[in-house]
Amino acid sequence: MASSTILVTGGTGTLGRLVVPLLREAGRDVRVLSRHGGTPSGDGITYVTADLLKDEGIEPALDGVETVLHLAGGPKGDDEATRNLVRAAQRADVKHLVYISVIGADKVPLGYFKAKLGAEQAVAGSGLPWTTLRAAQFHDLVLKVVGTMTKMPVVPVPGGLRFQPVDAREVAARLVELTLGEPAGLVPDLAGPTVYGLADLSRGYLRARGKSRPMLPVRMPGKAGRAYRAGENLSLETAVTGHRTWEDFLAERVA
Repeated sequence: MASSTILVTGGTGTLGRLVVPLLREAGRDVRVLSRHGGTPSGDGITYVTADLLKDEGIEPALDGVETVLHLAGGPKGDDEATRNLVRAAQRADVKHLVYISVIGADKVPLGYFKAKLGAEQAVAGSGLPWTTLRAAQFHDLVLKVVGTMTKMPVVPVPGGLRFQPVDAREVAARLVELTLGEPAGLVPDLAGPTVYGLADLSRGYLRARGKSRPMLPVRMPGKAGRAYRAGENLSLETAVTGHRTWEDFLAERVA
């Protein structure tokens, strides 16, 4: 297994672009799976075109692969796409399947989280040796959210929403460590070092841009609102925490 090519699904995404160079630095050849393929670079990285959701092109992508790092994801359908990948990985006799999920997958009653849980269950029930890491929302995603919200003249702030944003580079480093290690099942969550209310995140972003906006508290209704107010999307006691804060990220990306 030490010398076999590692297949990275979603290797051209936010996380994949960080993971692939780290795997190469570790001396591993990498095969990047995406829906659009890529240009061969000749530096130990090859590209294959496959569509996990449509179940197209997966088996050829797995040819000769013993380790799969499954990063590909979208707003919906992650459970179905992962089941397709798992079936092909079973036929290919994959020796280690590594999956990135989200903290609260088993608790937050929203479609995205439910799909992530379904994907987790497909991996854990595959009969293959596996490792799953649940991570908090990346700084990059929080930046998109607050960037959109703060364009409004008055920024809506759903009460009780708290986040533990984590730096994608720290998640990438942890995933590489897990991928190169032995299968470990569900490992401790990885979250950022600080818990923030949504208003704090928005204010920090506005400060970094030298701006300000009035904020309007609003109430998130329904089961999802109750889950967020209860902190079901957080991992306060058992998580491993990264080092880079939201402020660190903003200083680098925005200021």
